[in-house]
Amino acid sequence: MNKHIVVTGANRGIGFEFCKQLSEQGHKVTAVVRQASPELEALNVTVISGIDVSNAEHVSELAKHLSGQSIDILINNAGVFYNETLSNMDFDAIENQLQVNAIAPIRVVHALLPYFNESSKIAMITSRMGSIADNGSGGYIGYRMSKAALNAASVSLAHELKGKGIAVGLFHPGFVQTQMVNFAGDISPEVAAERLCKRIDALTIENTGGFWHSNGDTLPW
Repeated sequence: MNKHIVVTGANRGIGFEFCKQLSEQGHKVTAVVRQASPELEALNVTVISGIDVSNAEHVSELAKHLSGQSIDILINNAGVFYNETLSNMDFDAIENQLQVNAIAPIRVVHALLPYFNESSKIAMITSRMGSIADNGSGGYIGYRMSKAALNAASVSLAHELKGKGIAVGLFHPGFVQTQMVNFAGDISPEVAAERLCKRIDALTIENTGGFWHSNGDTLPW
């Protein structure tokens, strides 16, 4: 059954691959971006550009664009990544990561809530770097904070939305070769998106609120 899937941060990397692969599977895909690329516009997707998901007015505009449409899957993929340590501190960068990585996905869910149906899914593209138990190296203070905050909020959403039949999943892509990490990853965006699509397919109301690696492993909090 073809679905309507909304993807944020869709211009490149994993987000672009989500759009490419899902549209090729026959789904109706809406790509949400700040600025569209020619590669994205060449896909068989609907592009909504000029949307910064950390901006409340932009998210309201996004909701207006989608008015009257039902959303089967929302993939909150937009994110930013910096590295702060005590010897290399940038509080502006920390605040930006909290806004984009933690608050913006909740803002998008809140704005689009009227468009979900009783079997909709929300996929939060998070990171194992938001795991406190898994932190064995330190560093990346703002990024870790933002993803831990996203994880906490997403579990709360899972509880709140369970009665509506809406499942929420938290997904770590792996160490992916994207511009965000200067292409230093272990797997390609294509492989990451393919794996994540399988994890989203496996998300149900029974396992809502779970935290998974794209390879299927359950991750520690």
